[in-house]
Amino acid sequence: MSDQHDSTQTSGREHDDSGILPRTIDEPAGDGGATYVPGGARRARKRRGRSLSGCLAVLVAFGIVAGLLYVGVTAGLDRLRDQFGDPEDYPGPGRGNVSFEVAQGDSVAQMGRNLKEAGVVASVDAFTDAASANPGASSIQVGFYPLKKEMPAADVVDVLVDPSNIVTQTVTVPEGLRVVDIVDVLAKGTDFPAAAFEKALDNPAKIGLPEYAEGNAEGYLFPATYAFAPTAKPVDMLRQMVARWQQAAEDADLEGAAAALDLTPHELMTVASLVEAEGRGDDMPKIARAIYNRLSPDNTETNGLLQIDATVNYALGRNLGVAISEEDLQVDSPYNTRLYPGLPPGPIEAPGDAAIRAAAKPADGPWLYWITVNLKTGETKFAETLDEFNRYKAEYLEYCETSDAC
Repeated sequence: MSDQHDSTQTSGREHDDSGILPRTIDEPAGDGGATYVPGGARRARKRRGRSLSGCLAVLVAFGIVAGLLYVGVTAGLDRLRDQFGDPEDYPGPGRGNVSFEVAQGDSVAQMGRNLKEAGVVASVDAFTDAASANPGASSIQVGFYPLKKEMPAADVVDVLVDPSNIVTQTVTVPEGLRVVDIVDVLAKGTDFPAAAFEKALDNPAKIGLPEYAEGNAEGYLFPATYAFAPTAKPVDMLRQMVARWQQAAEDADLEGAAAALDLTPHELMTVASLVEAEGRGDDMPKIARAIYNRLSPDNTETNGLLQIDATVNYALGRNLGVAISEEDLQVDSPYNTRLYPGLPPGPIEAPGDAAIRAAAKPADGPWLYWITVNLKTGETKFAETLDEFNRYKAEYLEYCETSDAC
């Protein structure tokens, strides 16, 4: 409702006791209900001109106020900085030892909070300021770093941006080792005794063994070089090794290949372990084929006997490469493939990628026998008949007479 006075109409004219000049009824009202009178248009334009000038004046005044506020706030911050100084930081160089973890997904601010909680930096702000000043801070890698308590924040950032500072326990597990040998390697390469790993092996579910392994880790602790975190326990290390085996199994399509070969995955892993024990390099797929040929019901040459000496040594609980005697061949064990036809109950050692791939995708060929005739070069010859094999065996014996490799 307008704040203009209401008036009574008389003779087509309005009468207003307020002293404001009257207008006729048919004279239109302007914007905002402004009152129009003769000559009022000029005055209205003048008022609009004065309003524009007034707005400009207000804007200028606002700009001045804003500028003064900015100057005032800036000056206030400068005074606060002068009063309180830079973020609290340690002078260094630090003391003691701290193993600090950068976890997956940690932001710079989270690192700062963790560092302050660990007593490494004096304040989160000091660390984030130092990280902002270091271009490498955007690519800090996950891992454990050797730091000290009460370090200068800039020194901490210098350590974290260099991935060579990541602390790990590096252990190399070569192909072809039995579980008992792998445990010895782990015990020598870490701070844990063999008994700690043996205890972890007693709980196969915790280390991630597949159900078809039936609780036996033989063949499933993958041979590789591992970088274990400083906080890793034996169960963590073994779990990491089984996870690496799982990766190799997936790469070779272990389960699909086993089904195609009419084997269980465990049986295919057993073949892979035999291939690892018997061959190397490009010969592995041919050895895998010779094993499958021996397992075939159509094989009347060896009648299902694999006759692999490494399985005899496994049955005897000793190094798989040891020469066997006639007495050894008589050991009564399902692992003695000289006595019992078919595959042994499970893997006899840890196969690597090449052996698993060879077992999953064997070469095509009619071979039933193989023998390495040169131990230095690894030259291996394959035969279809026993007579052919015996000729290659004579070649091997001749090689041994002139070589110290045998």
